[in-house]
Amino acid sequence: MSYIQPYPPVGVQLNHTAVYASDRYLSAEFIAAILGLKVGTPFGPFLPVDLGNGVTLDYCEKRDEPIQPQHYAFLVPDAQFDAVIARLEVVGVTYYADPGHTDPGRVNDLFGGRGAYFDDPDGHNMEVMTRPYARP
Repeated sequence: MSYIQPYPPVGVQLNHTAVYASDRYLSAEFIAAILGLKVGTPFGPFLPVDLGNGVTLDYCEKRDEPIQPQHYAFLVPDAQFDAVIARLEVVGVTYYADPGHTDPGRVNDLFGGRGAYFDDPDGHNMEVMTRPYARP
């Protein structure tokens, strides 16, 4: 019997993911403020940020070793994109049109939408976009 299936079973969804942070409160409050969300009630070592689609980012402190930066991408409604960019500007966080952070203060127009990248307090490369990537 093979456990490898060519496609995931229908109904599989991401429920939550742990996001390591040097200060879970700082990082959770940061992303919640930028995306216009709320930080939830602590649950054990986790501080959740509910993304509104059944998925939470569960911020967890990791102080005994450096944080390994990850990439997190958020699909935001087109009508809210400008507010996200404005919040980044208000708190003085530079955003970029590209994931390599070489085009500061600009947004991209990939796949007929708009997008931008920025770092969170621990260097995670966050992305906001108004259209999902076209996949082959």
